[in-house]
Amino acid sequence: MNTLSENVLSGIDYASISRKNRSRDIIFASLGIFVLFIAITTLVALFLDLAMRGAPRLADPDFYTSFPSRRPLDAGILSAWVGTIMVMVVTAVVAVPLGVAAGLYLEEYAKKNWFTDVIEINVSNLAGVPSIVYGLLALGLFVQTFGMGETVLVAGLVLALLILPIIIVSTREAIRSIPSELREAAYGLGANQWQTMSMYIIPAAKPGIITGAIVGLSRAIGETAPIITIGALSFIAFLPQSPITGDFPFISFEWLNSGFTVMPIQMFGWVSRPQADFQITAAAAGVVLIIMTLAMNALAIYIRYRARKS
Repeated sequence: MNTLSENVLSGIDYASISRKNRSRDIIFASLGIFVLFIAITTLVALFLDLAMRGAPRLADPDFYTSFPSRRPLDAGILSAWVGTIMVMVVTAVVAVPLGVAAGLYLEEYAKKNWFTDVIEINVSNLAGVPSIVYGLLALGLFVQTFGMGETVLVAGLVLALLILPIIIVSTREAIRSIPSELREAAYGLGANQWQTMSMYIIPAAKPGIITGAIVGLSRAIGETAPIITIGALSFIAFLPQSPITGDFPFISFEWLNSGFTVMPIQMFGWVSRPQADFQITAAAAGVVLIIMTLAMNALAIYIRYRARKS
């Protein structure tokens, strides 16, 4: 029997199999590099086109510190970029803790039965639902039923609902990537389930969780449909109340109930105007929006790097 096995193994051409595998690896790697090159080239071309078209406004300091105007050369993005930052703060504060907690519960605490299977299927499906559906949900629930109005808080909540499935799925995948030996070692040291999760699993999965959160926030910062659906304005000549005040307790939450606009809506309003100067202004706003998105992703990469290093 051993002689037969040795004869069978000796008849295998290992060199040929190795060459085929290397060829497949080279083909797959080349395809990936080609797709990456196309994606990066498209982004760079779009950015350069917007930068060249919007250069006159980008070089004007008043463009960043002025409110929108019916005169294209006087129009600025002050209310738009401030509103975008405030909405994204609300989105992050609501979506990230809820998404991480939900992902942790489904992966580590929930019992495996038909009910959790239904939840998992729905969470995965919700990640692909068109964004305008979330806008209609927010319009009917937050604006009409609860009477919360068209405010920064409602905008942050609808975008949080939009990216919540993304954060849940990425959190679960990050937790699944942690070797089971780490859990067993923690339990062997006497740690309970929560101590194991909080002291070992979550810190180890932190880079993946942060990546998923930033991917979700990057999608949210460019969304227009759900924000328009809840009634956001495209022309706002005022800023929300500052969250920092001079009186105790020095923090105010009145800005959550303020009207707002965001960069995508401001750009949409300018693009729809017939004047050529508004197209230049919209191109400049597009450059600022791309820079804001890239800056957010760069911050995520830095945080992820520090998390992995620690």
